[in-house]
Amino acid sequence: MIPSLPGYDLDPRFACAWPRRRRTVQVRMMAPDDLSNWTLHDDAQVIVINKPGDVVCHPSKAGPWSSLAGAVREHSGLAAAHLAFRLDRETSGVVVFAKTSVVAARLQKALRLRQVGKSYLAIMTGEFSQPVTVDQPLGDDENCPVLAKSAVRPDGKTAVTHFTPITHGGGFTLVRVVTETGRKHQIRAHAQWLGKCIVGDKIYGPDAGCFLDFIDHGWTPALAEKLIMSRQALHCSEIDMTKAGLERVFTAPIPSDMRAFCQTHNIIIPDGL
Repeated sequence: MIPSLPGYDLDPRFACAWPRRRRTVQVRMMAPDDLSNWTLHDDAQVIVINKPGDVVCHPSKAGPWSSLAGAVREHSGLAAAHLAFRLDRETSGVVVFAKTSVVAARLQKALRLRQVGKSYLAIMTGEFSQPVTVDQPLGDDENCPVLAKSAVRPDGKTAVTHFTPITHGGGFTLVRVVTETGRKHQIRAHAQWLGKCIVGDKIYGPDAGCFLDFIDHGWTPALAEKLIMSRQALHCSEIDMTKAGLERVFTAPIPSDMRAFCQTHNIIIPDGL
């Protein structure tokens, strides 16, 4: 079992990674000051948070302050905090919560109608300079021991992802990613299909066994050597819900860990990111 650390608790939801591996991973325990520091916007309709890359979105058995949804509800005093869409635990960036069920329904409808613009920043392995669009259906990867993993398969659901390189160096590329659809792990699965995985990805990176090793043993020197970053270098940098009635586009700058990686590997980050 992974030892407990101050400010973290164990989340049994991750035990579903493999039926024979009944393990848990640490989830970050938040405080009211964290929510205040991460809040990008707060009005009568929505609360917008810049989520760090070690925070779970959905409610956890470890208590309300172990998930972003629970912490937003506790901090705001709302009866419910309606998550417009989720980010994976290790993906940082813009997350939108609706304050009422009416606003939540409107945002969810806009998502279904593909009226929401979502843009991400990612650091990917390999250097490339030409944009590429992946239009490949996604479904469950039945050949992988990690049950949550998706893969390109002909009987999958339509998924379209646009990868536009921004700058590169040291064998890596900083990429802007725009999705037309919202399938599970879409960006990560499509990046793997391209043969250029996202740095730090424990499931879609060099070996899906990295995720199982992480569940069993936590972050180790062996994983650090394989993955380089302790979490996947994927950041939701912009959400445009103006077609759903919100007045502005919400943005979050590239986080410090991705910025540090770029500086270490001679990847020049353009102004404004």
